Amino acid sequence: MIFNGTSYDVTGPEDAPTVVLIHGLGLTRAVWQWLLPDLTKFRVLTYDLIGHGETAPPEGDPSLKDLADQLAALLDHLQIDKAAIVGFSLGGMIARRFAQDDRDRTTALVVLHSAHRRSEKAQGAILFRVAQAEEHGPEATVELALQRWYTEAAQASRPDLMDLTRSWILANRREIYVKLYRILAHGVEEIVAPNPPITVPTLVLTGDEDHGNNPEMSAAIATEIPRARLVILKGLRHMALAEDPPAVNRPVLDFLTEVLT
Repeated sequence: MIFNGTSYDVTGPEDAPTVVLIHGLGLTRAVWQWLLPDLTKFRVLTYDLIGHGETAPPEGDPSLKDLADQLAALLDHLQIDKAAIVGFSLGGMIARRFAQDDRDRTTALVVLHSAHRRSEKAQGAILFRVAQAEEHGPEATVELALQRWYTEAAQASRPDLMDLTRSWILANRREIYVKLYRILAHGVEEIVAPNPPITVPTLVLTGDEDHGNNPEMSAAIATEIPRARLVILKGLRHMALAEDPPAVNRPVLDFLTEVLT
């Protein structure tokens, strides 16, 4: 289905609590294929971000707020008053921005493998990748991304998963990809130390080998949200949700079941 250029799907019982799943940079809503089978008790909304998948490209240079407003407009269209927001990577940044802007519409928050304020070295590294993508397109960053996102074991034993992830990234148009990459690089400042703080039930999760969205970042996010829960997965990197779905799905499902039902 499409609304105002946004391609989306809704599954699950109409009278169940709504859960929104927001994917990360360069990916599409297909990244949720490993979690969706465990969320059948909920009404689940997945959609492609501006400039991703089957959704229309942005007009001008979008901001993190524009991405949060995309979700708000979609919820309005579907007449969904409130929802739990689950965001992965860039999606986790969008989820936090939405929770700040639309507090009364957010029932719970799940932040997966997402950034807090970076060190000078880490910020320099992501800006270097943005420059690479601007000059050469997503193909300039995809192979190193696979190394950062998956463990060495998965890289060696799951060529199917590497090819799938690679295909998602390479499907992005360079000029659009760079615009969204800049949000990933600079948008964190919009959501650090929210005032007033986010107060909805929150789960923050990352892998102990996810160096770009590391445990220290997740701990900082959790510290800023009263009573937030922090989960650090052992031996997993950025794309844990694809490499080891049960490791991610169990804490997410347990959390959503507890706070929504």
